[in-house]
Amino acid sequence: MYRLSLASLLSFVLPVAAGPESSSAIDPSQWLNARGKADSLISKMTPKEKSLMVTGTFDGTCIEYIAPIKRLGFGGLCIQDGPIGLRLGDLVSVFPSGVTTAATWDRQLMALRGEAMAKEFKAKGAHVILGPVAGALGRSPHGGRNWEGFSPDPYLTGIAMDETIRAIQDTGVQATAKHLVGNEQETQRKPTLINGKMVDAVSSNIDDRTIHELYMWPFADAVHAGVASVMCGYNRVNETYSCENKHLINNLLKKELGFEGYVMSDFLATPPGLSPVKAGLDMNQPGPVNLIPLVETYWGDNLVNCVKNKTLSESDLDGMVRRILTPYFYLGQDKGYPSVDPSSQPLVYNGFKYPYPGPSPVGRDVRGNHSALIRDIAAAGTVLLKNEGSILPLNKSLTNIGLFGNDAADPSVGTLFSDHDGIDIGTLISGGGSGSGRPSYVVSPLDAFKSYAKDNDKRLQYVTNNTAILSSMPGLYPWPEVCIVFLKSFATEGFDRKSLVADDNSVQVVNSIASRCPRRTIVVTHSGGPDVMPWATNPNVSAIVAAHYPGQESGNSILDVLTGKVNPSGKLPYTIAKKEEDYNGKIINITGSAAEDASNWQSDFTEGLFIDYRHFDNKGLDPLYEFGYGLSYTTFDISSKLVVSSANKISARASLSNATLALGGNPHLWETVVKCSVEVSNTGRVAGATVMQLYASLPKNHIPANSPVQMLRGFEKVHLEPGEAKKVSFSLKRRDLSYWDVTAQDWVAPKGDIKLSVGFSSRDLRSSTTVQLVN
Repeated sequence: MYRLSLASLLSFVLPVAAGPESSSAIDPSQWLNARGKADSLISKMTPKEKSLMVTGTFDGTCIEYIAPIKRLGFGGLCIQDGPIGLRLGDLVSVFPSGVTTAATWDRQLMALRGEAMAKEFKAKGAHVILGPVAGALGRSPHGGRNWEGFSPDPYLTGIAMDETIRAIQDTGVQATAKHLVGNEQETQRKPTLINGKMVDAVSSNIDDRTIHELYMWPFADAVHAGVASVMCGYNRVNETYSCENKHLINNLLKKELGFEGYVMSDFLATPPGLSPVKAGLDMNQPGPVNLIPLVETYWGDNLVNCVKNKTLSESDLDGMVRRILTPYFYLGQDKGYPSVDPSSQPLVYNGFKYPYPGPSPVGRDVRGNHSALIRDIAAAGTVLLKNEGSILPLNKSLTNIGLFGNDAADPSVGTLFSDHDGIDIGTLISGGGSGSGRPSYVVSPLDAFKSYAKDNDKRLQYVTNNTAILSSMPGLYPWPEVCIVFLKSFATEGFDRKSLVADDNSVQVVNSIASRCPRRTIVVTHSGGPDVMPWATNPNVSAIVAAHYPGQESGNSILDVLTGKVNPSGKLPYTIAKKEEDYNGKIINITGSAAEDASNWQSDFTEGLFIDYRHFDNKGLDPLYEFGYGLSYTTFDISSKLVVSSANKISARASLSNATLALGGNPHLWETVVKCSVEVSNTGRVAGATVMQLYASLPKNHIPANSPVQMLRGFEKVHLEPGEAKKVSFSLKRRDLSYWDVTAQDWVAPKGDIKLSVGFSSRDLRSSTTVQLVN
């Protein structure tokens, strides 16, 4: 049984102390002013107009839409996919994916990406971006939508959410944190008709501590950053659908985390009846129908009737509208906002296979100079995993270069990335589904290398047909001096990955080329997460590069890294195992007659806090490449020990705060309690960047059983010239050094020595110290 909310339970036992208003991006006084504007507009609205404000109008204007109320001067809300760019629009950019961005470990690039995307959405007249993504977090590496998010580590994902949301909303566009919560597999994520029987969606069954410390953690960062909206998912959580889960929405999100914005449903994810409204859902999209089953909902006109018959109070309806309008006014979207680009509508029609009446209008070109940023982020998110004999960067004296693999060339059927599955030849710049993009162009690796060969007097030979590579390899003469093999792993909404081996006979392709190109073979992977690499220890494979999903500048970004124009600085935001069986968090997939029984679709998160590197640490498993790992063309070392400059003595539990807003929970949880620093130096011969990573280990004798060995709790990317040294500082918040106490229903800082370790990956920690916070 769920317990009382944090605030209600602790108000009887903890003193209330004045504290910081908030370190959130939201200005409390301006927020209250926006709320007042919302209330003023609500006072003039009819019940019918209020019902339309909370119910989508699916007319094709945008993928989701709240209709205007012209008599009151409300211009409507255009809501558009997605997390890597505006999907249903012409002349827009396709940005690197979330996992690529996380692999940069660069706060500035995270923010610049969010800002650039927001500028394009705003110029297209879209008020709301359906992103960024914190769920799927990445419990299972097989998850089909992991690539849309950032990392299975909640701290890294939380930082990326914070930076992205602040940048989006500083541009005047609303961000949406999704999908709340436990949306960790695509298999049976929705209720499905199986053998004529409607079967409920899979239930993610998560214990209280795990939901707080893992899955809600980055949503707390999103709320703290002032996110305008949160999207609930299709799946069930502890056997209740996410969008009608009162504990999830009202208790955890709105009360405990102090969320002030609105909760919207995923597309057609609203269960029938009034239970979603009572649970805290504020907006039904695309409305007014729901998925379970596909019939008219209690939204739209039905809400008016509910108010009339008093099954819903008008004040509750007003509260839903208030939550929707307050971010609209706070971000100034009520004045001078661009009109909706008319090119979106025919694309929406086409996406649902409806004929569009009339000629398609020409879209606004909103791309600006974002191609340069996309190229930079993709290069920075490229991780060098192996570099035997310093085969990279490519020697300028090379005159004969070979490119191989079906990921090297342009897609054989054009730039159709939402339907990439089944396409043999074609480079992969993103995953599929609603999180994909609509590129105006794609620079493939082959395109980029052709230009490079032409400009630098090189011979370029290539075979981009995997079948040809494995059968009658075309005669190449003379054989290339270096062979670069491009592999891809497609991941998409709606399906989970069946295997973590790259697609299209990748193992055979690599071994075939490596046998012909001994010790001169380089493998580049385009993947949305971990690939197992049976060929990684092949002595003829000298270099391995994980380029993730890089966006439209794919070829240029990988060329920059391979030729040394960019020194690789990406680090893995996940763990690469030696074999697939080393991962936990398995996807639940029921087949046969058992699939018809909803009680069988139970995904029990029995691993608790142990996912990704935490699991490998707990089980003593050696990965192929650990979390946080990545090589450079230079070398780095720590030139001084980790030093704690300040450590505040604190009580085990934070006192309550009387702050006007408590976005992200008790503001005292966001106060800095420890500051520490270390010096790092570039010991190599070329300039480069590295990521200093800080991990915390809580004292075993003072924390619950089944706690992680270590947790990422800080990182900083630092650029260094050869021989240069810099001081890197970390600030740790109370929340960072606490655990969730399921009995006290509060965050608790433990007694005893907290170990802090700093280094270059989760398995390469060079200096440690301890700190005590609680007497």
